Amino acid sequence: MQNIVGFPEEEIKETLTKWGEKPFHTSQILTWIYHHKARSFEAMTNLSKSLRARLLENFHYSLPPIKKKSVSRDGTIKYLFELEDGSDIESVWMPSEGRNTLCISTQVGCRMACTFCLTGQLGLKRNLSSAEIIGQIMAVDRDLEELTENPISNVVIMGMGEPLDNYDELVKAIRLMVSPHAMKISNRKVTLSTSGLVDKIKRFEKEDLHVNLAISLNATENSTRTEIMPINKKHTIEELLETLRTYPLKATRRLTFEYVLLKEINDSHEDAVRLGKMLHGFKCKINLIPFNAFDRSDFQSPLESRVTEFQNYLLARNFTVFVRKNRGTDILGACGQLAAESFSVA
Repeated sequence: MQNIVGFPEEEIKETLTKWGEKPFHTSQILTWIYHHKARSFEAMTNLSKSLRARLLENFHYSLPPIKKKSVSRDGTIKYLFELEDGSDIESVWMPSEGRNTLCISTQVGCRMACTFCLTGQLGLKRNLSSAEIIGQIMAVDRDLEELTENPISNVVIMGMGEPLDNYDELVKAIRLMVSPHAMKISNRKVTLSTSGLVDKIKRFEKEDLHVNLAISLNATENSTRTEIMPINKKHTIEELLETLRTYPLKATRRLTFEYVLLKEINDSHEDAVRLGKMLHGFKCKINLIPFNAFDRSDFQSPLESRVTEFQNYLLARNFTVFVRKNRGTDILGACGQLAAESFSVA
């Protein structure tokens, strides 16, 4: 039986048409699920009893159950979800002044094998369904609804997994996130992060979704990037940047380039110079991310002075550059630290 959560809007409409029902019931059903937060079809009181009964016969409603919550001293909360097949995934909620951001996962594990990322050490177990992707947002929203008026204002798709490696289910989920009939999240407040799957980026730009795109670059030379990001063997820096130069952006939008700084690997002055030359002419901002250490990693965090020098060089060349504040490091909830398989449940 299909989960109504994550079920595509067009497919609901097609199902209703097949049943001889009016298509306008689609928006009613979506409103009940995503706005009124109805947990049963019986609660959808503006639908006929016969339609509610048919929905009950053909669909179920479920969200991934929260297995454990870990709260950081900075207020970040890491959620461990247990899926129906026993797999575990993690999401991270990061409150800050003016916004509450949820980082969600798209895969159990990841096949990209980036050497600085704990998730990459797990390998790929399986893709998540659109219901499991959307369900993380809904489950966290339900858990936090008494804590704050707007538990989730922004969604970043950069948790466990490479989102574009789970392309079809990802697109289904994003369509529901930004749909005016479903979750109604502004596409300006949804960010998709990718390690640089060129073929999938070219495909995604035709979807007309216009969410923010963030690219994990992390090196200025192919030899270094291949060493830390094996995807570079397939899609070199030059190929990736050439694709991004023609990526369609709305007038007020910019690409985001993410750069994880690894001590004595990619944090030199020469790297900053090369990065400035590479990104010249791009409408972009740069997020510098000092490496978040974890066991089983030989990498080290860069010196704070080196991070500042790196940032200042790029700022002097008129780039918009931020140093991302590490959130949730004490609970392994920061960028590159998610690995649900190794999450110890108390």
